Amino acid sequence: MKKCGNLKIDTENILPIIKQWLYSDKEIFLRELISNGCDAIHKCKVLKDHEKLSIENSSFRIDLTIDKEKKTLTFSDTGLGMSAEEIEKYIAQLAFSGAKEFLSKYKTEKEQDQIIGHFGLGFYSAYMVADKVSIDSLSYVPEAEPALWSCDGSSSYELEKGTRTSRGTAITLHISSEAEEFLEETRINTLLQKYCGFLPVPIYLNGKQINAKEPLWLKNSADCTDKEYIDFYHQLYPLEPDPIFWIHLNVDYPFNLKGILYFPKITGRFDWNQNTIKLFCNRVYVSDNCKDVLPDYLMILRGAIDSPDIPLNVSRSTLQVDRTVRQLSQHISKKVSDRLLSLYTTNRERFIQTWPDIEWIIKLGILQDDKWYERLKSLLIWQQTNKDWTTVEEYIERNRLSHENKIFYVSQEHSHSHILDLYQAKGMEVLYAPSPIDNHLMSFLESKLDKISFQRIDGALDETILDKTREHTLLDTEGRTEAAKIADFIRSKLQIEHLEVEAKSLVNDTVPALLVIDEHMRRMRETMALTKQSFNLPSKNTFVVNTNNKLVQKAYQLETKEPELAKELIHHIYELSLLSQKELAPEALSSFILRSNRVLEKMADFCP
Repeated sequence: MKKCGNLKIDTENILPIIKQWLYSDKEIFLRELISNGCDAIHKCKVLKDHEKLSIENSSFRIDLTIDKEKKTLTFSDTGLGMSAEEIEKYIAQLAFSGAKEFLSKYKTEKEQDQIIGHFGLGFYSAYMVADKVSIDSLSYVPEAEPALWSCDGSSSYELEKGTRTSRGTAITLHISSEAEEFLEETRINTLLQKYCGFLPVPIYLNGKQINAKEPLWLKNSADCTDKEYIDFYHQLYPLEPDPIFWIHLNVDYPFNLKGILYFPKITGRFDWNQNTIKLFCNRVYVSDNCKDVLPDYLMILRGAIDSPDIPLNVSRSTLQVDRTVRQLSQHISKKVSDRLLSLYTTNRERFIQTWPDIEWIIKLGILQDDKWYERLKSLLIWQQTNKDWTTVEEYIERNRLSHENKIFYVSQEHSHSHILDLYQAKGMEVLYAPSPIDNHLMSFLESKLDKISFQRIDGALDETILDKTREHTLLDTEGRTEAAKIADFIRSKLQIEHLEVEAKSLVNDTVPALLVIDEHMRRMRETMALTKQSFNLPSKNTFVVNTNNKLVQKAYQLETKEPELAKELIHHIYELSLLSQKELAPEALSSFILRSNRVLEKMADFCP
């Protein structure tokens, strides 16, 4: 007998609210309806375990059928089914969770027995793409009659005798004109692979199974081969190069967590801002945004995390951060650090080979997490200009006598090669620090390590690179040294405000000059540039000319005969220093080239 009724809701426009507010993405309806079908099948399995139902597991399946002519998409499952009374109870009363009631009756501690849906609103996501939805269901209860429920999205529905002849439920969506993309098989197949590819129930689209593979994270790590890990990685990320290594997560206390995290290969096209760790709840894909499950410094990892304990909002679209999530984040961080420590202690050569792919994780973690720093500070390695690798502690110990507690480094070898020659001539150890994050890291380490300081080789005029045995210290009749007169000469030719000029005897005669840039001011400037802040910081630069260099000496001698050429040479030497240290402003390059041509022409005039 046909029956009409009204949905038991408090407001007439609850369905538009669900469609426009609760679910922000139309495609979510597919995840929700498939999850409901899985729950219905799972309930059958629980009843079977409790000997309340006799049935073969091979009969369980979910079928999706597209009918383009009728513009319908049907979800059919072989689950528990519903009677007319149950449809009214669980469908017509919005937000009544049948899953919750069922679990309370058949309580189980088995992890695999967890119901996917917990909220009772998922069914109504269908109205985001459908003008009308019908449910044809037959309960598992013997002698039950099928029931057919239909609703056009208003507060009214119809409930009558159904046509289904086998246990289970068929939900038919009459797709709206605005959502006809969901009548395309390729579109539905893509969404099924995304959201439901790892569900434990066979899912078929127009007769073809789409989820034949079990997720690798369910296996014990001891039973997984390297090939399986790599194949699974390419299943998740088809276009990525092979990962460098991975971590298999399997936790059952104080929360349930399984997953596999991969360290990706950092290539030139690597997208640092892409969220790529896939979050699952009971094997149902939820999101690729794990920013609250993982600390920031681990967000460049790849892989999948599955946990029924992750607290999601009612639409399963947003993570709700609580104590469990924080514990989970800390646990994952500990597991990753343990993996890195194990690699470093058992195979340091392999660790060094992978350093370009893992250094950002280690360095960011050190800056952001004190516990991470304490665990991994011994893993922070630096390459030296002689290509050997070292830690800060090892560097300090080796150089304690020559330059106690001071660590020399270079950002880029080629841009400081002329200065680096001075240090290498004295056998000094210099580290590479090419990463944009190294400035922050060095400041952090200076605050952690007692009396340790980092100094870029152009950050100060260290006595190490001076040759005091050849200093021009003799006084003339006016009480001035030759070095002081050369410095005055250079200063008068440049006439650059706020630029200090010094004339020194350097250990290498081939270097005409160098620019000393105050270490702390430069770090501050580079930090602001990295964060895209613009401030006019006062510069503290010193132009140091080498009194032993022939070009400097020649320019000084030309003052009496060719003052203009002497001036051009001094400006040229200065700008060469700027250029070699990447301090020459782009807009000054054209004038530098013009001056180079003029100097060469004038020098050519001296040739016979």
